[in-house]
Amino acid sequence: MLVYMKLPSSLLQHLLLLLSVVVWETIAVLQLPPNVSVPAVLVFGDSVMDTGNNNNNFITEARCNFPPYGKDFPGGVPTGRFGNGKVPSDIIVDELGIKEFLPAYLDPNLQPEELATGVCFASGGAGYDPLTSQTAACISLSGQLDLFKEYIGKLRGLVGEERTQFILANSLFIVEFGTNDISNTYFLSRIRELQYDFPSYADILLNSASNFLKEIYGLGARRIAVFNVPPIGCLPSQRTAAGGIQRNIVVKYNDAVQFFNAKLSMQLHSLNLNFPDSRIVYIDIYTPLLDIILNYQKYGYKVGERGCCGTGKIEVTALCNRFTPLCSNDLEYVFWDSFHPTESVYKKLIGPILSKYLRDFIRRAACDEAGLWCHMDA
Repeated sequence: MLVYMKLPSSLLQHLLLLLSVVVWETIAVLQLPPNVSVPAVLVFGDSVMDTGNNNNNFITEARCNFPPYGKDFPGGVPTGRFGNGKVPSDIIVDELGIKEFLPAYLDPNLQPEELATGVCFASGGAGYDPLTSQTAACISLSGQLDLFKEYIGKLRGLVGEERTQFILANSLFIVEFGTNDISNTYFLSRIRELQYDFPSYADILLNSASNFLKEIYGLGARRIAVFNVPPIGCLPSQRTAAGGIQRNIVVKYNDAVQFFNAKLSMQLHSLNLNFPDSRIVYIDIYTPLLDIILNYQKYGYKVGERGCCGTGKIEVTALCNRFTPLCSNDLEYVFWDSFHPTESVYKKLIGPILSKYLRDFIRRAACDEAGLWCHMDA
């Protein structure tokens, strides 16, 4: 007689991930020069990057550790990633040949050996503005910084002081915020719009971003990639909320994002001049994502204005659940839900972005190796 034992979902998820890691071989898609090492990836951000840090936060609505989220993840397991499969955090470490998945720092099943190759501190709903994270009841910018400080202490206990400093100085730090600030806190809720004109609000966000970058620099970060804000006026949810009956692209939102992005680029250039022993790189996600959305058929997609989940116009997090009908093939869709792109789109974006911008970090390493100071624009 066969006896079947039902495993707890959290344990099953951990076993599936562990199995996939065991059978996966670390093969870097991007080949680094012999003198360049990227031992780990450490990520701060919002739902685009979050790999499950909100799973046990029962106060926030920014949680998705339930079907159909994760339907294309190994084992079809919902892990708290805001998509159908891998998110950019995973794709980045995979492309660099470090590991296949970037675990959430707050994952209760996180293994100590994972710390040396990187973790994710990102939290769905977070922003540069403290009010954004407070409204979403998620891990704020300062909260993610506190987790990073805790991480450093654990890493030091695991590998020692010298190796810890090497990991921090050579790892790739990803910073990705701003979408929730502009789309939700400023335009949708109008909380900040009633207090500030957009240029003033942009300055508040930039000041918060700058202070955060200075903080992680002070803690040892030297290779920092800062993602700009995507074209939020093209997101299905924003088109539904502010695009009129035809659900047009919200040009006003995209104009605001472009204004912020231009100032962010200048801010990072200034920080680079002040911290010549580091490299803070401005990553343009806006332009390539906009091209995919506007010219979706060129990239092999059939639907670009709504998501795969439900009507694709409003469904996100709790509204996209096990009872919500799905499209027949998410590979035909630019968006998974009304806010987040599909894994397929992320893969089309991240590989070329790494290839384009990684040379900036490599050039810095080459200059350091030669004992030279190199001027590089942000």
